[in-house]
Amino acid sequence: MGSALAMFAVIAGSWSIPAGAAQAPPASAPPADVAVAPVPSELPEIVARVNGEAINRADLQSAVGQLESRAGRTVPAEQRDRVFRGVLDQLIAYRLLAQESVTRKIAVSDGDVDARAAEIRGQFPSEQVFQQTLEQQNMTEAEFRDDVRQGLQITGLIDAEMSARGPVTAEQVNQFYASNSFQQGERVRASHILIGVPENADAAAKEQARAKATEILQEVKAGKDFAELAKEHSQDPGSAPRGGDLDYFERGQMVGPFEEAAFALAAGQMSELVETRFGFHIIKVVDTQAARTIPLEEVRGRIEEYLKDQNREQQTQAFIDALRMKAQVEILM
Repeated sequence: MGSALAMFAVIAGSWSIPAGAAQAPPASAPPADVAVAPVPSELPEIVARVNGEAINRADLQSAVGQLESRAGRTVPAEQRDRVFRGVLDQLIAYRLLAQESVTRKIAVSDGDVDARAAEIRGQFPSEQVFQQTLEQQNMTEAEFRDDVRQGLQITGLIDAEMSARGPVTAEQVNQFYASNSFQQGERVRASHILIGVPENADAAAKEQARAKATEILQEVKAGKDFAELAKEHSQDPGSAPRGGDLDYFERGQMVGPFEEAAFALAAGQMSELVETRFGFHIIKVVDTQAARTIPLEEVRGRIEEYLKDQNREQQTQAFIDALRMKAQVEILM
């Protein structure tokens, strides 16, 4: 069991649970304004028991270690008590869910385990890095698969529990829409071709970039396809493969000179050369939208998804709380 818990961590108030889990319960760390009991500098060998099953010091230290690794820093001394107790609470919650999944005999096929295991392996830069991670976790391949299976069982448990609850209703969606602002500022959809100028480039390099951009501008004016020229010449790796398309953006999202030029153009118009700190741009505006209130039907799907996720988090936490109420949980630190 310790190998599974070694891959469990809490990051910035959200869960990162063992590898097999597709969905995770919400965090239950103590609120910042609630006092927590001090955590001893020397942790006991067993830090908690859940229905007689031990959560070991190594489990807790490994989970906190993963938190620190992903946060890129150690836990500050003044936050140690809160972080350690928050992580322990979530280790307890995970153990409760694992036990309940066994009680309810939640089945997971070998095929599902294979698929999820392959998905996790694919998230690593290489097989070597994956194997190194297993070694760091003191985890064998068999333990890794057990971990994946357990995570999938917990996901199945939560899915089964949530399916018994009502879906998001139209009334809830309407109420959310009425209670929140859905204002959208003036927007422009534009494409661009960028000829970059390196930072600290000398005058000669800058002039060379300007000359190349001017040459491309003349080609566009002569009737060559803007998107094809962007794919061929633009040095913006994010938009070049899409023919320079930047999608819609509002004021404040682009650097000043670019924004001023784009919002001064009408749909279908193209700019002269626009210089920014990135280099020289040729901008083509595809569409403009005035400021507006986004209609409900346009955002209904996103609101439903948001409320569904919110309901799932709240209901999952309530489910965990109910499991804990009937469980025997001993905190030993």
